[in-house]
Amino acid sequence: MNAQTAATPASNPRVERFFKLIDRIAELRGRNVPTIVNLTTLRSLPAGTFGRAWADFLDQHGLSPLTTGSRRKQLHDGIHILTGYGSDSIGEAEVQAFLLGTKFSTTNLLIGLGLLRLLYQQLPQNQTPKFSQMPWERLKQAYQRGQRSRLEPDTWQPEQLWQLPLAQVQALFGLEAQPSPN
Repeated sequence: MNAQTAATPASNPRVERFFKLIDRIAELRGRNVPTIVNLTTLRSLPAGTFGRAWADFLDQHGLSPLTTGSRRKQLHDGIHILTGYGSDSIGEAEVQAFLLGTKFSTTNLLIGLGLLRLLYQQLPQNQTPKFSQMPWERLKQAYQRGQRSRLEPDTWQPEQLWQLPLAQVQALFGLEAQPSPN
């Protein structure tokens, strides 16, 4: 789940610890970078641009940009913008499945498995079989969409694309069609 959801990291000790761990690992690997996403700058861009869509997404969900750690962590919300996946548990799992499709990463696999566990726990206890209610088809579609995309999550530079129309940026990465939830 996105660490910046209504339950802020400060109010959710697990989320806070998770992000501190990610930042510590990035620091040990020499991958910490200066802040990339400046919300004031993104809000100043014209409506319909990729950067403005990023700011609008954060504002609509009451989120703040990720401003510490690695590039990949700080740019996480941009994947939501490009793909159209939500910031709820299922949307976060779709983002991880998508990222696994673009490039296999143990980190994305572990985060994805953790999100699957969370999704499973959120299903009603009195319905059986619970396992069959998981959003498997949506996750499969997200993974396949990632495989078909031209996004390289470790090297893309959205800061050079913020002023472009969102549709143009999506087309650049082969992500024109938004997913439709089942």
